[in-house]
Amino acid sequence: MGRIVVIGGGILGLAVAARAAHAGHPVTVIEKEERLAAHQTGHNSGVVHAGPYYKPGSLKARMCTAGNASMVAFAREHGIPHAVTGKLIVAVEDRELPGLGELHRRAIANGVPCRLIGPDEVADFEPNVWALGALRVETTAIIDYPAVCRELARQAEEHGAEILLGTKVTGIATLPGGVVVEHTSGETRGDLLVNCGGLHADRIAALAGVEPDVRIVPFRGEYYELRLERRQLVRGLIYPVPDPALPFLGVHLTRMIDGSVHAGPNAVLALAREGYRWRDVDLRDLADSIGYPGLLRMASHHLGTGAREVARSLSKRLFASSLARLVPEIVADDLTRAGAGVRAQAVRRDGSLVDDFVIQRSEHQVHVLNAPSPAATSALEIAASILQAAGLNAAR
Repeated sequence: MGRIVVIGGGILGLAVAARAAHAGHPVTVIEKEERLAAHQTGHNSGVVHAGPYYKPGSLKARMCTAGNASMVAFAREHGIPHAVTGKLIVAVEDRELPGLGELHRRAIANGVPCRLIGPDEVADFEPNVWALGALRVETTAIIDYPAVCRELARQAEEHGAEILLGTKVTGIATLPGGVVVEHTSGETRGDLLVNCGGLHADRIAALAGVEPDVRIVPFRGEYYELRLERRQLVRGLIYPVPDPALPFLGVHLTRMIDGSVHAGPNAVLALAREGYRWRDVDLRDLADSIGYPGLLRMASHHLGTGAREVARSLSKRLFASSLARLVPEIVADDLTRAGAGVRAQAVRRDGSLVDDFVIQRSEHQVHVLNAPSPAATSALEIAASILQAAGLNAAR
């Protein structure tokens, strides 16, 4: 096997690069930003998920369970800040109890260590939470994902990989036996192209002559954090029972690796693929989203949910009210803005939101077209799967 060209310097692209380089394959990583993990990886909530949410047998379920173990082991081996904290998924209304039971069923089917607990034991874990019951998930962890990326990049370069930062892909051509990637630093020829372009993955696939099965629609998730003097309200990780109709986990509370407590994210349509604020507008991105039939069909099915998410985005009071369902003492004055992330959500033409990972292959090409949470958790496993499917050795 000749050179592997990886597009994207987030955790997934770097995991592919590190595993391929360690196995002896020449690798070039092309990243348009001047730093690694600049988008989804660097803006997520830092959680190593355990896998109670995902349909048993799905790619997400398999990758998440294995990824939880491998990511924590990677952190331990390389001294990356992390902690296995466990988490609570709490039901605060009677109508949420069946959903909690379904999560327990899925978790057991996926091999996730967990148990249903009552209000008294909920209070033992989180004294400021009021709940009818909860699912205690034991293996959920928190981690510094940018530090994981730095270590993966170090390993890749140590084994000969080339990482091109500040380099934008401008063209991709297929050749007999491989591809040539044109970019702002020149061109790179390879036997295999691995597209881990995240927010731009569908456009990269199209540039390579592949018709993507899905369209990326960007959703912004905004975060707050608790003021320093109110952090004691949350000991660990507190999640709601999610809406089964949506591939989002709901606004939750996370004690981060630095001791801060983040709250969020919500989910609103971003007006640019890298739109971290309402005022970030890219007309091409917006036209692509609005002009896509899948988005209009999806919006028609979720008008009420979308309106509530926008209202919560614009009102700290409403955001605090969502958190107060989990921790009743939280009020708007307890919250300060803590940035946002943008999720590359794949949407089908029929308007359905793609809930599982989507990896589309063609000759000499692999395109990761949907890799939302728990992709960071599962990065080492997804990388190994990509390389093995291409017939390559992948160091573990």
